[in-house]
Amino acid sequence: MDERPVTRNKGKTMSQRSERRGIHVDQSELLCKKGCGYYGNAAWQGLCSKCWREEYQKARQRQIQEDWALAEKLQREEEAAYVSIHGSSQTQPPQSHSQQSLATFSKFEEKKTNEKTRKVTTVKKFFSPSSRTAPKKESHEGKTPSPSISRQSSIETDRVSRDFMEFLKTLQKPGREIHKQSRAFIESMGNKRDLGVEELSECVQDFYQNMSDRLMNYFKGSSEKVDRVMDQVEKYIMTRLYKSVFCPETTDDEKKDLVTQRRIRALHWVTIQMLCVPVDEEIPEVSDSVVKAITDVIEMDSKRVPKDKLACITSCSKHIFNAIRITKNEPASADDFLPTLIYIVLKANPPRLQSNIQYITRFCNPSRLMTGEDGYYFTNLCCAVAFIEKLDAQSLNLSPEDFERYMSGQASPRRPDNPAGWPQTGSNVNPVLSQIHQNLSVLSNLEKRQQQVIEEAQSLQTELAEWQDSVAREVQEILERYPLEIKPRASAIDAENVENDKLPPPLQPQVFAG
Repeated sequence: MDERPVTRNKGKTMSQRSERRGIHVDQSELLCKKGCGYYGNAAWQGLCSKCWREEYQKARQRQIQEDWALAEKLQREEEAAYVSIHGSSQTQPPQSHSQQSLATFSKFEEKKTNEKTRKVTTVKKFFSPSSRTAPKKESHEGKTPSPSISRQSSIETDRVSRDFMEFLKTLQKPGREIHKQSRAFIESMGNKRDLGVEELSECVQDFYQNMSDRLMNYFKGSSEKVDRVMDQVEKYIMTRLYKSVFCPETTDDEKKDLVTQRRIRALHWVTIQMLCVPVDEEIPEVSDSVVKAITDVIEMDSKRVPKDKLACITSCSKHIFNAIRITKNEPASADDFLPTLIYIVLKANPPRLQSNIQYITRFCNPSRLMTGEDGYYFTNLCCAVAFIEKLDAQSLNLSPEDFERYMSGQASPRRPDNPAGWPQTGSNVNPVLSQIHQNLSVLSNLEKRQQQVIEEAQSLQTELAEWQDSVAREVQEILERYPLEIKPRASAIDAENVENDKLPPPLQPQVFAG
């Protein structure tokens, strides 16, 4: 599990490496700049989590010492000024009102300096390791639950809590102590809402370290058992703290997310050939692996625990290696992996990518980021994001003019002037692009047919109007040529009947006696 993938083909010449167009990253570039052998991280200025914490704590201690020295200097100056004024008042005549005011002001300044000194002392105590975890009594007395803790627990939080309790039952006595310490830590974090995210990260990392040291003593150096317990502890704690520490308002994580998202969206025109990605998506198995890799990196945002987010990155990377292996019919190399990962990130445009990277960096168990598969793949993801942010014309072997035209949307390498020149089935082209091309061709034919139908309908409408006018003219001519003569209406039907007298009389009703 701790073995790192080895970069193959190290004997390539410079000309061969230049074909990677700036995407090649040597294995040494992924390691900590201090040479400790662990994986570095861009968020830690190229250092691993261990070296970064050491540097961070040294810088913080220097700042505390400087503040302490400044407070002591100010206190000595104010005390000297107070003694000077107070000593002169014993040998001089009674002070005037202005002199009394000056002495009062000096005392006020002394009090202010003492308060500042106490504040510096408080800051120093706060950053000291012994005071980062408050005693149980104090944490209960001054407890102010954070919104995420006081809010009704979600279904996932309840499920994780139950699973954590069931797991601790298998450890018996140490399980009760682990649960006690974890609960106390979560309650103490509720009192630190005013701290910055870096300070909260330090608190979580200190808890990991202290808990890991205790477990190492209990399990007598069995790292496998310690890792198994720490995985459950991390899952329980970070599920409870997720809402308050992921992408907090005090950071610019959300702003970075939007910048990265717009950047990836603007690079939608980058093709698989430009990145020299050794993947043939015409192969069904390869296409399936690519889709799964995209799904995994997108699904990372739905996870709450840093370990689960790393698992999504690891799963995505394994699908990438599988796609390369099937395409090349040989084991994939690290030189092929990074360009393909960049291509997957560009196609997926994962939501809140920067926030997820920062969350993993701040709150993941540091041992997981320094070694093993998770650490290697996460470091490569950080490199892929950094490459996308700095991607330029030279990286893609394009001229600056073409790069600017593609970025502005004035042209696209996927939309040539001659549609017949598009790559057809069987060439090394994305099947999705082929389907899009076919759909565009169908739409183009439909548009022509629609235009033809519209023209014929307009012609028919014109003919109908002309026919109506011609019929009206003919009717009018006939009426003028053969006018109608209407005779007056007769007064009665039998008015002209002269033989009415010859008709028999009308029948009369007769009554018969019965």
